[in-house]
Amino acid sequence: MARHRHAVQLRWSDPDVYGHVNHARALSLLEDARLAMGAGPDGDSAPPIILARLEVDYRRQLFYRAGGSVDVHSWVTGLGSSSVTVRQDLLQDAEVAISVVAVLVHVQDDASRPMTAAERAHWTTFSEDAAG
Repeated sequence: MARHRHAVQLRWSDPDVYGHVNHARALSLLEDARLAMGAGPDGDSAPPIILARLEVDYRRQLFYRAGGSVDVHSWVTGLGSSSVTVRQDLLQDAEVAISVVAVLVHVQDDASRPMTAAERAHWTTFSEDAAG
């Protein structure tokens, strides 16, 4: 399986009064990784996609450390005609702190649209089946 790996810098505005990264802020770190994954290897902008579904499991506390970063591993578990299902693990200290399943839908104007062949090929590189 070809996983997308992305280091995300923690920000001074991320923690709560207890020094934990706020749960909503943590979701934006995962979003940063999804956008980087969708952009492709050349840093092209991601195609117009919207988040249709998000399932979140908080597995352990995520701590803010000044100048620290966390790693996000993302991979594709399903492709539809217009949608892609992505699993993500956010790791701190080599342990999974948050796991998500996100369903992304390609859109044009106000409606979903089928993926292009190039978009499908891009997402397939991160598929569980890509490793053969």
